[in-house]
Amino acid sequence: MTDEEKRLAGRFEELSSRSFNKGIWVYSDFLTTAQQAMLQAMKLGAVTFCGGYDGAERRVACFGSEDMCGYEACPECVWLAIEPVARKFADELTHRDFFGSVMALGLKREVLGDIIVYDNCAYLYCMDSVSGYIAENLTQVKHTTVACREVEAPPVESVALPEAEEFVVASERLDAVISCVYGVSRSVCKDIVEQGKVSVNSILVTNPSRMLEEHDTVSVRGKGRFIYEGIRRETKKGKLRALIRVHR
Repeated sequence: MTDEEKRLAGRFEELSSRSFNKGIWVYSDFLTTAQQAMLQAMKLGAVTFCGGYDGAERRVACFGSEDMCGYEACPECVWLAIEPVARKFADELTHRDFFGSVMALGLKREVLGDIIVYDNCAYLYCMDSVSGYIAENLTQVKHTTVACREVEAPPVESVALPEAEEFVVASERLDAVISCVYGVSRSVCKDIVEQGKVSVNSILVTNPSRMLEEHDTVSVRGKGRFIYEGIRRETKKGKLRALIRVHR
C-alpha cells in the first residue's frame, strides 16, 4: 500500500468512526472508482455512494444508515448547468472543454463529481461549498461566453442509457470485451486491466480473465465506460454476438 493509500484508508476509518460514534451521516469528498473499490474492500460498515444519478463514476461515500441516523443521507452537493449565453454563436463544446475551464478556476478535483455534456451544455455535480464560486467565475469555455445556474437535475435524456449495439466478441473475458469495444489489441487491454485502470460495477478489477455478466458496468480510465448486456446469439461460425451500451 502506498503512502497515499494509507492516508486515504486512515481518512475512511476516521469518517466511519465519526458516523458510528455520533449517530450521524458523514460524507467523503468525491471518490474515483478505484478509491470507491478500496473503501468497499475495507468493509468498514454501512456505506453507500451518491453521484447525483444512476451510473455516476465519481461519487461521494455516505457513512451511516437511515436506521442508525434516523434520517436519509443528504450530501451537500448540487447540480450546476453551464450554458452558452448565445447558443447561435457558440463553439461546439466537448467534455474536455468544460472540464478544462472548470479546473482552470484552481479547484481541487475532489470537490467535483461527473460532468455530463448534452445539447452543447454541461451539467456539473459538485460540492455546494464551491458552487457559488464556480457560478461567479466560470464565464468562458473555449471562445464561448457561458453562464452558470443551479438546477435540480440534468435533463432526463442526458443521463439516459445509450442504445445497445451488437459487437462480435471472442469471449466474455474482460480484456476480450474491452478490446472489441475500443478497438485496442488484446495484449494492450490485458496490460490496462493489470495496471489497475479498469473497474467493474465501481470495483477495481486487475484480473483480465474475469468473465463479464449481464448488466455489468465497465469503466476504463482514459477511454470511457460501457454496460455489458450479455451474449444474444452465436453465429454459424461459432462467433459470439453481444449487446453492449457504450457511453460515447
